[in-house]
Amino acid sequence: MAPPAGRSYPGGVIGTRPHDAHDGRMQVISAARDTPRPSLLPIVGRTIVATMLVVGGLILAYLVFATPLLAQAIPAGRPSAGEMVVGMALWAAALVAPASFILIGTTRLARILATVREREPRRSTAMRALADVPSDVVVASGLVLPDGRGVPELVIGPFGAAVVRELPPATVTRIRDGQWELRTSKRWIPLENPLERAARDAERVRRWIGHDDVDFVVKVYAAVVGSDPTVARTAGCAVLTPDQLGPWIAALPAQRSLTAGRREQMLGLVREAAG
Repeated sequence: MAPPAGRSYPGGVIGTRPHDAHDGRMQVISAARDTPRPSLLPIVGRTIVATMLVVGGLILAYLVFATPLLAQAIPAGRPSAGEMVVGMALWAAALVAPASFILIGTTRLARILATVREREPRRSTAMRALADVPSDVVVASGLVLPDGRGVPELVIGPFGAAVVRELPPATVTRIRDGQWELRTSKRWIPLENPLERAARDAERVRRWIGHDDVDFVVKVYAAVVGSDPTVARTAGCAVLTPDQLGPWIAALPAQRSLTAGRREQMLGLVREAAG
Protein backbone atom coordinates (compact mmCIF):
# COMPACT_ATOMS: atom_id res chain seq x y z
CA MET A 1 0.00 0.00 0.00
CA ALA A 2 1.41 3.37 -0.96
CA PRO A 3 2.18 6.11 1.58
CA PRO A 4 -0.34 8.85 2.23
CA ALA A 5 -0.40 11.97 0.18
CA GLY A 6 0.99 15.19 1.55
CA ARG A 7 4.29 17.02 1.73
CA SER A 8 6.82 15.75 -0.84
CA TYR A 9 10.31 14.53 -0.05
CA PRO A 10 12.92 13.18 -2.45
CA GLY A 11 12.12 9.53 -2.99
CA GLY A 12 8.85 9.51 -1.05
CA VAL A 13 5.74 11.43 -0.04
CA ILE A 14 5.22 12.46 3.56
CA GLY A 15 1.93 13.51 5.11
CA THR A 16 1.42 16.24 7.66
CA ARG A 17 0.27 14.34 10.75
CA PRO A 18 2.37 15.64 13.71
CA HIS A 19 4.05 13.55 16.40
CA ASP A 20 1.87 12.49 19.30
CA ALA A 21 2.15 14.62 22.40
CA HIS A 22 3.61 11.75 24.42
CA ASP A 23 6.67 11.28 22.22
CA GLY A 24 9.39 9.09 23.73
CA ARG A 25 11.67 6.21 23.00
CA MET A 26 10.23 3.52 20.80
CA GLN A 27 9.49 0.04 22.07
CA VAL A 28 11.51 -2.74 20.46
CA ILE A 29 10.68 -6.43 20.10
CA SER A 30 13.72 -8.45 19.03
CA ALA A 31 13.57 -12.00 17.77
CA ALA A 32 15.24 -14.55 20.03
CA ARG A 33 18.77 -15.53 19.02
CA ASP A 34 19.29 -19.13 17.93
CA THR A 35 22.69 -19.33 19.61
CA PRO A 36 23.40 -18.24 23.19
CA ARG A 37 25.70 -15.31 23.71
CA PRO A 38 29.11 -16.25 25.09
CA SER A 39 29.71 -15.70 28.80
CA LEU A 40 31.66 -12.59 29.77
CA LEU A 41 34.00 -14.30 32.28
CA PRO A 42 35.83 -16.53 29.73
CA ILE A 43 36.24 -13.51 27.46
CA VAL A 44 37.94 -11.56 30.25
CA GLY A 45 40.22 -14.51 31.02
CA ARG A 46 41.23 -14.97 27.38
CA THR A 47 41.85 -11.24 27.06
CA ILE A 48 44.26 -11.29 30.02
CA VAL A 49 46.17 -14.28 28.61
CA ALA A 50 46.41 -12.70 25.15
CA THR A 51 47.58 -9.40 26.62
CA MET A 52 50.25 -11.20 28.67
CA LEU A 53 51.50 -12.91 25.50
CA VAL A 54 51.86 -9.57 23.71
CA VAL A 55 53.56 -7.93 26.69
CA GLY A 56 55.84 -10.95 27.14
CA GLY A 57 56.84 -10.79 23.48
CA LEU A 58 57.66 -7.09 23.76
CA ILE A 59 59.76 -7.71 26.90
CA LEU A 60 61.67 -10.54 25.22
CA ALA A 61 62.30 -8.36 22.16
CA TYR A 62 63.68 -5.62 24.40
CA LEU A 63 65.97 -8.04 26.27
CA VAL A 64 67.28 -9.53 23.02
CA PHE A 65 67.84 -6.41 20.95
CA ALA A 66 68.33 -3.62 23.49
CA THR A 67 70.47 -5.32 26.16
CA PRO A 68 73.70 -7.40 26.09
CA LEU A 69 71.92 -10.35 27.71
CA LEU A 70 72.04 -12.57 24.63
CA ALA A 71 75.69 -11.78 23.92
CA GLN A 72 76.62 -12.73 27.48
CA ALA A 73 74.82 -16.06 27.17
CA ILE A 74 76.86 -17.11 24.11
CA PRO A 75 80.39 -18.43 24.86
CA ALA A 76 83.25 -16.16 23.75
CA GLY A 77 86.37 -17.22 21.86
CA ARG A 78 86.43 -20.41 19.80
CA PRO A 79 83.40 -22.42 21.01
CA SER A 80 83.21 -26.17 20.69
CA ALA A 81 80.72 -27.93 18.45
CA GLY A 82 78.31 -28.37 21.33
CA GLU A 83 78.61 -24.72 22.31
CA MET A 84 77.99 -23.69 18.71
CA VAL A 85 74.78 -25.72 18.66
CA VAL A 86 73.66 -24.14 21.92
CA GLY A 87 74.51 -20.68 20.60
CA MET A 88 72.59 -21.21 17.38
CA ALA A 89 69.59 -22.46 19.35
CA LEU A 90 69.73 -19.38 21.58
CA TRP A 91 69.87 -17.06 18.56
CA ALA A 92 66.98 -18.87 16.88
CA ALA A 93 64.87 -18.72 20.02
CA ALA A 94 65.75 -15.06 20.55
CA LEU A 95 64.65 -14.17 17.03
CA VAL A 96 61.51 -16.34 16.89
CA ALA A 97 60.08 -16.24 20.42
CA PRO A 98 59.27 -12.48 20.70
CA ALA A 99 57.60 -12.38 17.26
CA SER A 100 55.67 -15.59 17.99
CA PHE A 101 54.37 -14.33 21.33
CA ILE A 102 53.28 -11.02 19.81
CA LEU A 103 51.64 -12.71 16.79
CA ILE A 104 49.74 -15.26 18.89
CA GLY A 105 48.62 -12.59 21.37
CA THR A 106 47.38 -10.14 18.75
CA THR A 107 45.59 -12.93 16.87
CA ARG A 108 43.79 -13.96 20.05
CA LEU A 109 42.87 -10.35 20.83
CA ALA A 110 41.40 -9.98 17.33
CA ARG A 111 39.29 -13.11 17.81
CA ILE A 112 38.12 -11.89 21.20
CA LEU A 113 37.12 -8.55 19.67
CA ALA A 114 35.08 -10.38 17.03
CA THR A 115 33.37 -12.39 19.77
CA VAL A 116 32.53 -9.22 21.71
CA ARG A 117 31.04 -7.66 18.59
CA GLU A 118 28.81 -10.72 18.19
CA ARG A 119 27.46 -10.11 21.69
CA GLU A 120 26.15 -6.71 20.61
CA PRO A 121 23.11 -6.88 18.33
CA ARG A 122 23.66 -5.00 15.10
CA ARG A 123 21.53 -1.91 14.81
CA SER A 124 20.44 -1.46 11.25
CA THR A 125 20.17 1.91 9.56
CA ALA A 126 16.39 1.67 9.88
CA MET A 127 16.56 0.98 13.63
CA ARG A 128 18.83 3.96 14.18
CA ALA A 129 16.55 6.16 12.09
CA LEU A 130 13.50 5.06 14.12
CA ALA A 131 15.02 6.06 17.45
CA ASP A 132 12.86 9.21 17.74
CA VAL A 133 9.47 7.90 16.66
CA PRO A 134 6.49 8.34 19.04
CA SER A 135 6.38 6.09 22.07
CA ASP A 136 3.18 4.39 20.90
CA VAL A 137 5.10 2.90 17.99
CA VAL A 138 6.59 -0.58 18.39
CA VAL A 139 9.39 -1.90 16.19
CA ALA A 140 9.86 -5.66 15.78
CA SER A 141 13.29 -6.65 14.48
CA GLY A 142 14.37 -9.89 12.83
CA LEU A 143 10.98 -11.59 12.71
CA VAL A 144 10.51 -14.89 10.90
CA LEU A 145 6.92 -15.38 9.78
CA PRO A 146 5.20 -18.79 9.82
CA ASP A 147 5.99 -19.22 6.11
CA GLY A 148 9.69 -19.32 7.02
CA ARG A 149 10.66 -15.99 5.46
CA GLY A 150 12.01 -13.09 7.48
CA VAL A 151 11.03 -9.45 7.88
CA PRO A 152 13.95 -7.23 8.96
CA GLU A 153 11.91 -4.44 10.61
CA LEU A 154 8.17 -4.35 11.20
CA VAL A 155 6.81 -1.09 12.61
CA ILE A 156 3.43 -1.19 14.39
CA GLY A 157 1.47 1.87 15.45
CA PRO A 158 -1.92 3.59 15.24
CA PHE A 159 -1.55 3.58 11.45
CA GLY A 160 -1.35 -0.22 11.27
CA ALA A 161 1.97 -1.70 10.25
CA ALA A 162 4.90 -0.87 7.99
CA VAL A 163 7.61 -3.13 6.60
CA VAL A 164 10.98 -1.41 6.35
CA ARG A 165 13.95 -2.76 4.43
CA GLU A 166 17.38 -1.34 3.72
CA LEU A 167 18.53 -0.79 0.18
CA PRO A 168 21.68 -2.72 -0.75
CA PRO A 169 24.83 -0.55 -1.02
CA ALA A 170 24.94 1.51 -4.19
CA THR A 171 28.64 0.65 -4.60
CA VAL A 172 27.84 -3.00 -5.43
CA THR A 173 24.47 -2.67 -7.17
CA ARG A 174 23.11 -1.14 -10.33
CA ILE A 175 19.85 -0.93 -12.27
CA ARG A 176 20.19 -1.93 -15.91
CA ASP A 177 17.21 -2.02 -18.27
CA GLY A 178 14.94 -1.94 -15.23
CA GLN A 179 16.64 -4.97 -13.64
CA TRP A 180 18.66 -4.88 -10.42
CA GLU A 181 22.12 -6.42 -10.52
CA LEU A 182 24.70 -7.23 -7.85
CA ARG A 183 28.42 -7.01 -8.47
CA THR A 184 30.46 -10.03 -7.38
CA SER A 185 34.21 -10.54 -7.60
CA LYS A 186 33.83 -11.87 -11.16
CA ARG A 187 30.69 -10.43 -12.75
CA TRP A 188 27.28 -8.82 -12.33
CA ILE A 189 24.47 -11.19 -11.33
CA PRO A 190 20.67 -10.63 -11.16
CA LEU A 191 19.32 -9.27 -7.86
CA GLU A 192 15.75 -9.24 -6.61
CA ASN A 193 14.23 -5.79 -6.78
CA PRO A 194 14.30 -4.59 -3.14
CA LEU A 195 11.22 -2.39 -3.62
CA GLU A 196 9.19 -5.29 -4.98
CA ARG A 197 10.46 -7.48 -2.17
CA ALA A 198 9.39 -4.95 0.47
CA ALA A 199 5.94 -4.67 -1.15
CA ARG A 200 5.58 -8.47 -1.17
CA ASP A 201 6.68 -8.59 2.47
CA ALA A 202 3.99 -6.05 3.30
CA GLU A 203 1.36 -8.22 1.62
CA ARG A 204 2.64 -11.30 3.50
CA VAL A 205 2.43 -9.42 6.80
CA ARG A 206 -1.10 -8.21 5.97
CA ARG A 207 -2.25 -11.79 5.34
CA TRP A 208 -0.44 -13.07 8.44
CA ILE A 209 -2.00 -10.48 10.76
CA GLY A 210 -5.41 -10.72 9.09
CA HIS A 211 -5.77 -14.48 9.50
CA ASP A 212 -9.16 -16.18 9.80
CA ASP A 213 -9.38 -15.71 13.58
CA VAL A 214 -9.48 -11.90 13.46
CA ASP A 215 -12.33 -9.64 12.45
CA PHE A 216 -10.36 -6.68 11.10
CA VAL A 217 -7.99 -5.81 8.26
CA VAL A 218 -4.72 -4.02 8.97
CA LYS A 219 -3.18 -1.50 6.60
CA VAL A 220 0.42 -2.48 5.92
CA TYR A 221 2.82 -0.04 4.25
CA ALA A 222 6.20 -0.73 2.66
CA ALA A 223 9.35 1.37 2.53
CA VAL A 224 13.02 0.98 1.71
CA VAL A 225 15.73 3.09 3.30
CA GLY A 226 18.87 4.18 1.52
CA SER A 227 20.87 7.10 0.23
CA ASP A 228 20.90 6.36 -3.51
CA PRO A 229 19.10 9.28 -5.22
CA THR A 230 18.62 7.30 -8.43
CA VAL A 231 16.13 4.86 -6.89
CA ALA A 232 12.56 6.02 -7.50
CA ARG A 233 9.55 5.11 -5.37
CA THR A 234 6.77 2.91 -6.71
CA ALA A 235 3.04 2.78 -6.11
CA GLY A 236 3.54 0.06 -3.51
CA CYS A 237 6.77 1.13 -1.81
CA ALA A 238 8.21 4.42 -0.56
CA VAL A 239 11.90 5.25 -0.96
CA LEU A 240 13.29 7.21 1.95
CA THR A 241 16.59 8.46 3.25
CA PRO A 242 17.37 7.60 6.89
CA ASP A 243 16.42 11.07 8.12
CA GLN A 244 13.04 10.83 6.34
CA LEU A 245 12.01 7.49 7.86
CA GLY A 246 10.97 8.82 11.28
CA PRO A 247 8.83 11.65 9.87
CA TRP A 248 7.29 9.23 7.35
CA ILE A 249 6.23 6.85 10.14
CA ALA A 250 4.87 9.72 12.22
CA ALA A 251 2.93 11.04 9.23
CA LEU A 252 1.07 7.84 8.41
CA PRO A 253 -2.66 8.40 9.08
CA ALA A 254 -4.22 6.59 12.02
CA GLN A 255 -6.42 3.63 11.13
CA ARG A 256 -9.78 4.21 12.85
CA SER A 257 -10.73 0.55 12.92
CA LEU A 258 -7.52 -0.37 14.71
CA THR A 259 -8.56 -0.07 18.35
CA ALA A 260 -6.23 -0.47 21.31
CA GLY A 261 -7.44 -4.03 21.83
CA ARG A 262 -6.80 -4.95 18.21
CA ARG A 263 -3.33 -3.42 18.36
CA GLU A 264 -2.57 -5.49 21.45
CA GLN A 265 -3.80 -8.54 19.57
CA MET A 266 -1.35 -7.70 16.78
CA LEU A 267 1.48 -7.23 19.24
CA GLY A 268 0.71 -10.59 20.84
CA LEU A 269 1.07 -12.20 17.44
CA VAL A 270 4.38 -10.41 16.88
CA ARG A 271 5.74 -11.38 20.30
CA GLU A 272 4.82 -14.99 19.59
CA ALA A 273 6.70 -14.87 16.27
CA ALA A 274 9.69 -13.32 18.03
CA GLY A 275 9.86 -16.27 20.41
